[in-house]
Amino acid sequence: MGPTPIAARRAAPRSPERLDRDRQAAPQVFERLRGMIISLELPPGSPLSRAALAGQFGISSTPIRDALMRLEEEGLVDVFPQYATVVSRVDVRLAQQAHFLRQAVELEIVRGLAISHDEAFVAELNGTIVRQQQFAKAGEFEKFMAADNEFHAQLYTAADKQDIWTLVKSRSGHIDRLRRLHLPSPGKAQDIVRHHRLIAKAIDAGDPDGAQKHLRTHLSGTLSELAQIRARYPEYLSD
Repeated sequence: MGPTPIAARRAAPRSPERLDRDRQAAPQVFERLRGMIISLELPPGSPLSRAALAGQFGISSTPIRDALMRLEEEGLVDVFPQYATVVSRVDVRLAQQAHFLRQAVELEIVRGLAISHDEAFVAELNGTIVRQQQFAKAGEFEKFMAADNEFHAQLYTAADKQDIWTLVKSRSGHIDRLRRLHLPSPGKAQDIVRHHRLIAKAIDAGDPDGAQKHLRTHLSGTLSELAQIRARYPEYLSD
């Protein structure tokens, strides 16, 4: 019997149904992996095997590859061709840049919201703060962080700046990981809730200067404790 023709040895083409499933799966895999990295369920240095992830998610390697490429674009994974893909260390420089971007945008947003003074919107903010307080008391840090993001996303939505929120979020992976490292510190979660209340109160009072002041204090909290975070987690951070 002669050698098997090359064409016969090639993998069978994927069906249209499989291709469609892969396209739908890629964003979901990306969000799931990103969440695991931000929450430190996958800490810096964790290896990411395409084959293992494909088996874990029950999909082909194509959406895994696409998700890892997006994570690399955000600087959340390091890809070493023909060798390995690992979760990146927290890049302090990128965290500082993300903080600068977020502060510049949100200072203008809260100022505008305080001037426009929408009572229904303030009620929505306060509802999120109540849930966040509950998560803080229960020590449910992942739900707490989700509520934290929801609070800020509501600011962008109310200002009709949802696309900018998408941009800011895509640049915030490193600062968000710093915040997650800092969150278990005594009193940190309560400080965040208190700052959110002060921001909402200033917006409700039509006090743009107060809203900006409280937002600036709120966003600067983690970077002001950078030395302590670095001392506790030196293996997780890079300059």
